[in-house]
Amino acid sequence: MQKLLASLLTAAAVAGFAAPASAQSRIKDIAAIEGVRTNQLVGYGLVVGLNGTGDSLRNCPFTRQSLEGMTERLGVNIRGSNANSKNMAAIMVTAELPPFATPGARVDVNVASMCDAKSLLGGTLLVTSLQGADGQVYAVAQGSIQTGAVSGGGASGSSVTRGVPTAGRIASGATVERETGFHLANMNEVRLTLRNPDFTTAQRVAAAINQTYPGTALAENGTVIALRAPGQMGMAGFISMVENLPVQVDAPAKVIIDEVNGVIVMGEAVRVSTVAIAQGNLTISVQESPQVSQPAPFSRGGQTVVVPQSDVAVEEELGRQMRIVGGGTSLSTLVNGLNALGVSPRDMISILQAIKAAGALQADIEVM
Repeated sequence: MQKLLASLLTAAAVAGFAAPASAQSRIKDIAAIEGVRTNQLVGYGLVVGLNGTGDSLRNCPFTRQSLEGMTERLGVNIRGSNANSKNMAAIMVTAELPPFATPGARVDVNVASMCDAKSLLGGTLLVTSLQGADGQVYAVAQGSIQTGAVSGGGASGSSVTRGVPTAGRIASGATVERETGFHLANMNEVRLTLRNPDFTTAQRVAAAINQTYPGTALAENGTVIALRAPGQMGMAGFISMVENLPVQVDAPAKVIIDEVNGVIVMGEAVRVSTVAIAQGNLTISVQESPQVSQPAPFSRGGQTVVVPQSDVAVEEELGRQMRIVGGGTSLSTLVNGLNALGVSPRDMISILQAIKAAGALQADIEVM
């Protein structure tokens, strides 16, 4: 297994450096338009039509109050009655409003039980208003719930459950009623925000845009690039042209270590100064061989006892010589050198941390 992982690391390093050094990414893949984002919506509603798997009205007062309020609005008064139906449940409804969504558009919604309902399978969500963080209603949800889960139980109390039956989804279950009010066409200037802030990348993005559309981009800092549409070109059309421009992305030297799973990820910019590395394994084995001691025949006072006998052996793996890694070593050379030592990924983690402690690893180590 260790040899397989080492071979995979070597192949990944070789494959990574076989690609051209000028590999580029589109601007749309490394940056986003400020203000063009989704908005979270939330609402409270009732699910009906459950086959006895809903909330217990005695244990869930808000479900009872919701039922009473809903029936009163429909002209039925059940206050004070001994209603104890388990065919309904109080739920929370969440959704994400896409950017530029217009009234009449459909979005997916997620529902989750709030009280002691056993399953929402087969239930129908009644009309529920979905509000944004500003308290305004942006969508209305209603429809049949799909849980993708299975649950069942017997009279003896045994049960089986696959998935989460108390949460579900309604595909295209909400209708947008209000726009967010973000008018891109009326804006004279927009700002690009890098998903991974970096001054070098920000300057390269601005340079790539100005090379095609002179004087239209300015890198304000390592995250934000301000854009101004040229001439009579609309902002939406300008952005569509800009987001497809290729840019070479730069990134800081970093080593990510997941000690739990023994995973190591190193960036292309990782470099190692001249350092000598040695690694070896010491194995101590203890074998117990208890012996039975019996008294001589016809002896008096003798007892049969167990005499412990231990064999201790120390084995040190040979052939592991100290290897020197030259200064300015690239990622592929570093990985090949560590693989030449025959170390496992977990041993490699310790070696990298030791190289960093010696000041020879020119990269940041981030332990997950």
